[in-house]
Amino acid sequence: MRFRPSVGLSLLLLALALLFLRLGLWQLDRKAGKEALFERFANAPSLEIGQALDRSEEFARVDARGHYDAVRSVLLDNRIWNGRAGVHVLTPFVLTDGRVLMVNRGWLPLAPDRASLPAVATDSAPRQISGRLVRPPTGGVRLGQPDPLAPAEWPQLVTYLELDAVSRALGTPVEPWILQLDAADPSGFDGRDWQPAVMGPETHGAYAVQWFGLCAASVVIWLVLGVRRGRPAEEKDG
Repeated sequence: MRFRPSVGLSLLLLALALLFLRLGLWQLDRKAGKEALFERFANAPSLEIGQALDRSEEFARVDARGHYDAVRSVLLDNRIWNGRAGVHVLTPFVLTDGRVLMVNRGWLPLAPDRASLPAVATDSAPRQISGRLVRPPTGGVRLGQPDPLAPAEWPQLVTYLELDAVSRALGTPVEPWILQLDAADPSGFDGRDWQPAVMGPETHGAYAVQWFGLCAASVVIWLVLGVRRGRPAEEKDG
C-alpha cells in the first residue's frame, strides 16, 4: 500500500486545515479575553459614585444620590428579553453635585407596529439608586445614521445610543458612562440580569472545539484519500 495524495487536493485540504486551526486559536483567544472580562465584572470594587466617575472605574458597584428627570428618557431599540422584542429605558439621573448620568432602568415591551411607545413611569423625587458603572453600548456594525433627537419630544426611540446627541437634546452634558440599575431597585423595569457580555467564555470554547474538529477532519480526509489513491488498480477494482 502506497500513500499518493493528489497535489491539488493536498493543497486544498492543507489550506482548509490551517484555516480551521487559525479560527480555533482565535476562539481560544476570545475565550481567554471573555474570562478576564467576566472576572473583572465579578471582582469590581464598590465605590462612591464621584470617585468611580473620576477614576473611570468600569463595572464598579456604586450608590448614587439625586433624582430622575421625570419627563425625558431615551428608549434604546432592538433589546431582546425572554424572546420578546422591546427597548431599554435610559433616564437622566441628576446627581447631588449636578452631574448627569444616564441610568439603564431595564426592559419594556415595544408595540409590534412601533406606532406607540411604552409609558415610562418616572418621578423626580430625591432618591438613592444602586448599580454598576459601564461603558455605553457600541451596538456592533451600524447601518445608517444615528436617529436624530428632538429636544421637545420625549421619550424618544433610538437605534444607537449616542451620548453626545443625548447631551445636545437635553441641553446639558452627560457623563460618558451608563449606570445599570440593580435588579432590586423599584424604579426599574424587567430584564436587569446584567452581564458584561452577551456571549460567555464557554461559548467561545465550544466554537474552538468545533473548528479544531474540522481541522482534524480535513487531515483525516487527506490521509484517507491519499491511501485510496495509492492502492493498486486491481485492489481498487476488487
